[in-house]
Amino acid sequence: MKDFTTIQNEYRKTDWQQRKGAVATVIKVHGSSYRSPGARMLIWDDGRWAGSISGGCLEGDALRKARQVMREQKSLTVTYDTREESNQNLGIGLGCNGVIDVLIQPVEQVMPVVEKAVEANRPLALATIFDGPSAGEFLLLDGAGETLSSSGQLLQRLAQADLMSLFLNRKSYAKMFEEGIHQHPVFLELIQPAPHLILFGGGFDARPVSQLAKSLGWQVDVTDECIAHIAPVFFPEADKLALCQREFVDRDFSITGYTACVLMSHNYEYDRDVLRKIIFSDAPYIGLLGPRKRFDKMLAEFRQQGLTLTTEQLHRIHSPIGLDIGAEAPDEIAVSIIAEIQARFANRSGGFLKYHSGPIHQRSATGEVLKQVFLSDEPEQKTATSR
Repeated sequence: MKDFTTIQNEYRKTDWQQRKGAVATVIKVHGSSYRSPGARMLIWDDGRWAGSISGGCLEGDALRKARQVMREQKSLTVTYDTREESNQNLGIGLGCNGVIDVLIQPVEQVMPVVEKAVEANRPLALATIFDGPSAGEFLLLDGAGETLSSSGQLLQRLAQADLMSLFLNRKSYAKMFEEGIHQHPVFLELIQPAPHLILFGGGFDARPVSQLAKSLGWQVDVTDECIAHIAPVFFPEADKLALCQREFVDRDFSITGYTACVLMSHNYEYDRDVLRKIIFSDAPYIGLLGPRKRFDKMLAEFRQQGLTLTTEQLHRIHSPIGLDIGAEAPDEIAVSIIAEIQARFANRSGGFLKYHSGPIHQRSATGEVLKQVFLSDEPEQKTATSR
């Protein structure tokens, strides 16, 4: 979702009466690549771009191809073979060992999807034809099967059932559809909301957590019972600052399956009372700052009150909070916390990539790279050293 919000934000800053633009999207990847399918970048006619489709090695050529798309107002699919022996046409030896298909579209063709996806803030399914005379046609559905945006009837006839299956199997992939004598290659993509972080406690050590989360494109809310802790000057990038008493946190905040809650007020009773409220929410991650014995004390008090947490509830609570990276200073602790939330949402275990076998990105049975999915129900994937 960060690519969508980045494109939307930059699109809205631009006077499109004076400028032209295009959007490049990674559609398919075989082998290794820096970005997985679904990665996007917005390109202006003056050579600037926002977002990325690689680590910088493909953007220059994509910019040149985008100029053709802007001029002709017609979508174009480009295949980049980044295997070292095969990419001399790019003028450089990349050695990334992957084949990447990129769809480049006029910006006007993409923005209806971008706007709807950002506004919805819930899982959506998108079908896009990426080659042939119908390239660029799209269909955007929500989980109830409602059409949020569409460029025509073709994909509603061909791909609606496959799109709905994405909400269950959580796979984004390319598929060839046939209608009569015509073939239509379609990218079927699950679009998920960006993580939503709620910080309970606005102390000085919450500030770098908020800043780092916003740099990743997450939505960030900060709440405290002390108004002095949530001054806008301390959290200029936060989406919401709220003075909220602990008994009303479940009323004043929307906590969904994409919400991470971090309790870092340094006030034991406040954290305990908030935890008791949010443990019954849908939040898949609840982090509690402080030593393990602090959390154990809370559990003992809960049991005395007749509340025994289930195994599933205990699994969602992380205390002590963060990955073990030797963090000491507030900025280091923020890295540890955000990294753990990212790992939890991506269903990864953290750790050193060098000690894992297998590919970093999830792959299909045929070896095609799959888009990263948040909160997958599948077992944790092993990771490796090659991208």
